[in-house]
Amino acid sequence: MTMDIIGNAVFILPVITTLFLLIILLYIYNEHQLHGKKYHPVGGTVLSMLINYKRLHHYMSDLSAKYKTYRLLSPFRNEVYTSDPANVEYILKTNFENYGKELLGDGIFAVDGDKWREQRKVSSSQFSMKVLRDFSTIIFKKYAIKLGNILSEAASSKQKMDINELIMKATMDSVFKVGFGIDLENMSGTSEEGIAFSSAFDNANESIMRRHVDSTWKIKKFLNVGSESELKRSIKLIDDFVYKLIQMKSKQMHDSTDDISLKKEDILSRFMQTNDRDTKYLRDIVLNFLLAGKDTIAITMTWFIYMLCKHPDVQDKVAKEIKEATYVNEQDDITNVADFASCVTEDALQKLNYLHATLTETMRLYPAVPMDPKICYSDDVLPDGYNVKKGDMVTYMPYAMGRMKYLWGEDANEFKPERWLDHSGVFHPENPFKFTVFQAGPRICLGRDFAYRFLKIFSSILLGCFVFKLSDENKVASYKTTINLSIDGPLHVFVSFRSGLAKS
Repeated sequence: MTMDIIGNAVFILPVITTLFLLIILLYIYNEHQLHGKKYHPVGGTVLSMLINYKRLHHYMSDLSAKYKTYRLLSPFRNEVYTSDPANVEYILKTNFENYGKELLGDGIFAVDGDKWREQRKVSSSQFSMKVLRDFSTIIFKKYAIKLGNILSEAASSKQKMDINELIMKATMDSVFKVGFGIDLENMSGTSEEGIAFSSAFDNANESIMRRHVDSTWKIKKFLNVGSESELKRSIKLIDDFVYKLIQMKSKQMHDSTDDISLKKEDILSRFMQTNDRDTKYLRDIVLNFLLAGKDTIAITMTWFIYMLCKHPDVQDKVAKEIKEATYVNEQDDITNVADFASCVTEDALQKLNYLHATLTETMRLYPAVPMDPKICYSDDVLPDGYNVKKGDMVTYMPYAMGRMKYLWGEDANEFKPERWLDHSGVFHPENPFKFTVFQAGPRICLGRDFAYRFLKIFSSILLGCFVFKLSDENKVASYKTTINLSIDGPLHVFVSFRSGLAKS
C-alpha cells in the first residue's frame, strides 16, 4: 500500500518540472538566438503528451497538421516530431549514420554499427532464402486453417468471437514456428507459459512506451514502484521464457547433428551458428524479431478485419477477388477450410492486387508502429532548415503521416484502397518516405515481404470462407498507447459461412 501511494505521488513531479521548464523557456530561446540558430516551433510539453495519453496519436496528428515538424519540451532533452517526408528521408537515408536507436537491448531494431551490420547480413540472407518462403507458406497455411476451424465452430453455433485475441494467438504460433522452429501451441491454450509470456510482452511494451511521456520513470525505477515495478516483473518473466527457448534450441541443434537442414530452418538457429554468442545477445535478437513480427503482423490483421466490417462493400470486393484468383466457385466441392486453403496457391497470391491495396490502406491509417524515435548523435540541420542538437530525440510518425492532407489529399482520412491501384487495377507502391510503415533507406524492413505473405495467406483463407460482422455495428475501435498500435480490448465479431463453403 505504501509503495502504491509513493508511486501515485511521484506523478505530481511532471507538473512541477514543466512549470520549471516554462520559467527557463525564455532563457533557452535567447540562448538559441545568440548562436544564430533556429529551432522548430514548440507544440507543447511532455505534460501535454501525458494529459493526452489515451488519444496520444490523435493529439500528435493534430500538431503535425499544424506544424509538420515541431518540438515538445522535456526536462531532459528536446523532442522533435516530424511528418515531413524530406526530413524523414534525411533521417533514414541521407544522414542515416547520425540517427540511431536507444531501446530494446542489442537487437536489430536497436543497435547500430558493426553489430547492426552483422545482424542485418544474417537476417537478409534468411529472409531471401526460398526455403524460408516455402517453409513460411506451409506454416502460415497450417495456422490459418487452425484459426479457420475455430471460426467454423463459431459460425455453426452463431457464437461471437474475439477476433483480436484469436489473431494474436495465431500470429504468435506462426512467427515462433517460422522464426524459432518451436510450436508454442498458443491457439490450443495448452501452453500456460506461452500465454503468460504474451501477456508479459504486451505489458512491457506499454510500460516502455509510457516512459516517453512520464519524466518520473527513473525515480519509479529506483524506488521500484508503479509501472516500473510491473515492467521489472514482466522482463523477468520474458527473460526466463526466452532463455529457456534458447536452451531448447541449443539442445535441439546438438541432438540433430546429422540433420543440416534443421540447423538452418529458422532465424535463431542461423544466428547461433554465426558466432559463439552469449545468451543475452541471442535473447535480444529473439525479442526484437518477435516485436517486429508477432505484434506488427497481428495488429495489422486485426485492424484489417475491423475495417472490412466497417466497409462491407470492400469486404465483398476482396472476397470476390480471392474467389476469382483461386478459381473457386459455388459448384466446386469445397467442404471445409482446409479444402479452400489448398486452392490458395503461389499463383493465386500474386493476382491479389485489391487485397494487397486494402491491406496497405489499412496500414496507412493504422500503422503497427505509430512512432519511431531516433537519437541525434551530433548537431545537425534538417532539410527544412531547422537545427537539432546532439542528444535530441527525433521521431517520425507513420500514424500522423498517414492522415496528413498535404500528403494524401482531402480524402486522407477516408478508407480508400483504390488509391493504391492504377487504371488497370494493378497495385503501385508509394514513396517509402511518405508511406513509412516499413521504414526506408538502409533500415528498410527486411520482413516486409514476409509480413505481406502472412497477411495475404491468412486473409485469403479466412475471407474466402467467412463473412465478418461486428457484434456491435456501432462500435468504434480505439488503440492502446503502447509501442505498437494495438486495438484496445476485445474485437467481438460474428462470422458466417461465405457462399460456396459447406458447413463441416
